[in-house]
Amino acid sequence: MKIDIHDIILQPLITERSTDLRESMNKVVFIVNHHANKHQIKHAVEETLKVKVVKVNIINVEGKKTRLGKFEGKKSNRKKAVVTLKQGEKLGIFEG
Repeated sequence: MKIDIHDIILQPLITERSTDLRESMNKVVFIVNHHANKHQIKHAVEETLKVKVVKVNIINVEGKKTRLGKFEGKKSNRKKAVVTLKQGEKLGIFEG
């Protein structure tokens, strides 16, 4: 499936754990399109953010079950990508 390069990275994931990964191990976490694979994610990060990517790890997150009164539902599934950047590379979007 061909996905536009700008539709692959949906948003950065900023949590306490992802901040620790970014500061200590030079890894950045993104929420990505659930149809994207590792090669597409690597290409999208390198082209749009102008950094060199060493490795991409993917985590499929199952949506939680929700309930509103007697009605049951489910939040949508997500895909997280943990992107390892080349030593010395920094992303300006996270720097204050």
